[in-house]
Amino acid sequence: MWISTPLRPTGLRFLALLLLVHVGACGPSGDGGSSSVQTSEERPGSAATADQPSILLVTLDTTRADSVEPESTQVATPALAALAAAGRRYSQAYATVPITLPSHVSIFTGLYPGDHGVHENSRPLAPQHELLAERLQARGYQTAAFVSGFPLVRQFGLARGFDEYEDNLGSGLAERGAEATTDLALSYLERAGEGPLLLWVHYYDAHAPYDPPEPFRSDYSQDPYLGEIASMDHQLGRLVAAFESLHPADHRIIVVGDHGEGRGDHGEMLHGNLLYQGVLRVPLVIAGSGIEPSLVQQPVSTRSLFDLVSSWAEGDLDASITTVGAGVVLAEAMKPHLQYGWQPQVAGVAGSIKVIKARGLEVYDLAQDPEERHNLDGDIAVNRELLKAIADYPLPAKQESALDGTLSEEDRRTLASLGYAGAGGRAPERRDAPDPSAMAHLFADLDRGSELFVQGEYGAAIPILERLLAADPQNFMVSLRLAVAHSVTGHLEAADEGFRRAAAIDSTSLDLSHYHALHLLRIGRWQEARPLLEAVVRSQPERAPALEGLAEVRRREGRTDEALSLLDRATQVNPGNAVSWLQVGRLEMEKGRSEEAVAAFERARSLQQDAFVASLDLGVCYLALGRFEEARQALDRVAVDHPAYPLALFKRAQVSVLLNEPDSEDRVRSAYLVADPNLRRLIENERLFAGISLP
Repeated sequence: MWISTPLRPTGLRFLALLLLVHVGACGPSGDGGSSSVQTSEERPGSAATADQPSILLVTLDTTRADSVEPESTQVATPALAALAAAGRRYSQAYATVPITLPSHVSIFTGLYPGDHGVHENSRPLAPQHELLAERLQARGYQTAAFVSGFPLVRQFGLARGFDEYEDNLGSGLAERGAEATTDLALSYLERAGEGPLLLWVHYYDAHAPYDPPEPFRSDYSQDPYLGEIASMDHQLGRLVAAFESLHPADHRIIVVGDHGEGRGDHGEMLHGNLLYQGVLRVPLVIAGSGIEPSLVQQPVSTRSLFDLVSSWAEGDLDASITTVGAGVVLAEAMKPHLQYGWQPQVAGVAGSIKVIKARGLEVYDLAQDPEERHNLDGDIAVNRELLKAIADYPLPAKQESALDGTLSEEDRRTLASLGYAGAGGRAPERRDAPDPSAMAHLFADLDRGSELFVQGEYGAAIPILERLLAADPQNFMVSLRLAVAHSVTGHLEAADEGFRRAAAIDSTSLDLSHYHALHLLRIGRWQEARPLLEAVVRSQPERAPALEGLAEVRRREGRTDEALSLLDRATQVNPGNAVSWLQVGRLEMEKGRSEEAVAAFERARSLQQDAFVASLDLGVCYLALGRFEEARQALDRVAVDHPAYPLALFKRAQVSVLLNEPDSEDRVRSAYLVADPNLRRLIENERLFAGISLP
C-alpha cells in the first residue's frame, strides 16, 4: 500500500530498496561498511520464524483523536487517513495516563502506571519490567527506536531491548522535529538487515510549544497545534512509504497517540492534570498485511498493544486488541496528587459509560454526551465490574517520590522548557485534598510558576507562587518553592517565614530538609545546615545536590578528602552535572593538585560551554603546570565583569611574559592600573616583571 503524500524512492534508489528485500542485505552495508545491527540469523539464541511480520510502531505525542482525519475537518492528515481507510481504526482508544513517559511505558510493558510505577515524566522505569523490544529481540527481531522528545531519552528506561536507540536531540535541545527523526529512521531502513524488524518512531511535534515548520506554519497560522499535526502526518507518509517498500508482503503498522491535549476542555489547556476525553482519547490505526478495513468502536487501552505485538511476533497474526485486551479500560492522572497533594484520579470506561473517581464520582454516557458535560452520578446504575476495577486500581505508595532524586538541574530545566516542571518529592497527604477538576483555574499559574522556578527566574516566579498559595494555602510544593525563591533573591526574612510555613504543612519532608539546608548554607549558617544535609544523604544517597551541599560543609570543616569523596559520588550519580565538577576542581586546587583540578574544570567546561564560570581557576592551574598556551586561552575567556577580573589580568600578564608576546609590557601596565593596593604590591614584586616600568 502506498500513501499519496510521501516522497517515493525512484530510479536506482527504488531498485536498491527492492534488492534489500529480495537479496537480503544483512551483512555489509551498501557503502562497503558493516551494518551496526544484528539480524535474526546473526543474533545468538534467536528464534525467528517465517510468519513473523515486520512491525512499524509510530507514536504521535500529544495528539487528540479528534485532531486528525477522519474525525477532524480542520486539518489535513492524508497519510493517517489512508492508513485508516485501508486498515482497522479504533474510535475509542484510550491512553493509560495523559503524560508522555508513563504512557509509553504502558505501551511497552502492557501495564497500567499503577503496576509499572511510572506516574510522571523523569521517573525511570524499574529494570524488572520486561519491555516489548526485549521480548521481540528474543524472538529474533531486529529492533530500532527513534525518539523525538527528552521525556523518552534512554536514561528513563525504555532503551532496553533495542539494538539501536536514537535519542540524540542535539546539544541543549529538548525535542527534535519530525522531519529530522524521519530522516534518521529512513537512513536506518537503508542499512537494516533482512526482517523481521520492530521499528519504533516517536514524533513529538504536537507537544507545546507549538511551532510548526513551513508550509504548515502559514497554512495553520490560526491554530499552530493543528499545523504541528499536519507536519507530523507529512513525515508519517514518508516513513510508511519506505517501510512498506522494504516489507511489501509481511508488515504491520501501528499509529497511536500517547495522549491528547486539553485545548481548554474543562479548563485544561495542556495535559497531565485531568482525565477527560480530550487528553485521554487518542487516534489508533492498525494496518498492513492481512488487516481488513474496519471501524472498531469498542473501548480499548493502548497498553494492550504490548500483548498484540507479542502475539504477532509469536505467529498469531489474527490477534487483535479486542481479543487480547477485553474488559474495563482504565486510566490515571496522578500528577496533581503527587505534586500538589490533591485527590488521586482514576477513570474507567466500559461500553459507552465512563466514570472518573476523585473526591466523588463523575459518570458520563459518552454516546449521548461525548463532551462530558452532564454528570450522571446518582441518575444511572453503573456496572459493578467498572466500579470495582476503579476501586481496585493501585495508587502510588506513600513513600514514592514524584520525581527521581537523581535528576540533574539541567534535566529539570529541559523538562520545564516542555511544560513538565514537577516537584522534587512527594506531596504530603491532605485531609482536605481538593478535587483537581475544581482547581482547574489554577493550572495555568501552576504550570507557569513551575516553569519560571525551574528555569531559575525566581523574581518572576514569586508573585505567581504567592497568588497560588493564597488560593491553595496547604499546597506544600508551592510553599516550599516560594521559600526557595525568596532565599535565592535575597529576601531572607520572607525565606525564613516560607520555610516555617512549609514545615507547618509537612515537617517530615526530605525536600524541606534539603532546600532549607541549602538556604542556611547560602547565608553562611553552615553548622545548622550540616544535620539536615546529613539526614537527606542518609535517606537518599544519590541526591546529587545534597551531596554537593554536604561536600561544601565538609570543606568548611577542613575535611577536604571527605568533601571530595562526596563529590565523587555526586559525579557518578550525575556525570553531566557541571556544578559537581566545578566543586571538584576548586577542592583539588586547594590541595595543590593542578592536574586533577584541570581535568575537573575541563569536564565542567565541556558541559557548560560558553556558560563556563571557572576560566580564571583553569588558567591559574594551567599556569602552575607550565602549560602556558592553554593558560593564555583560558585567561582570555575571563569576562570583564568577573569579580576577580583584575587578578585575571595579572595572571594573563604573567603568561604573556612567559610566552614572549610583543605586547607583554602593555599587559603588565594595564593589570597594574586596575589592581587594588594588595594586587599592586604583587605586581611590583613579581620577578617576571623586573625591568618593566609601571605607571
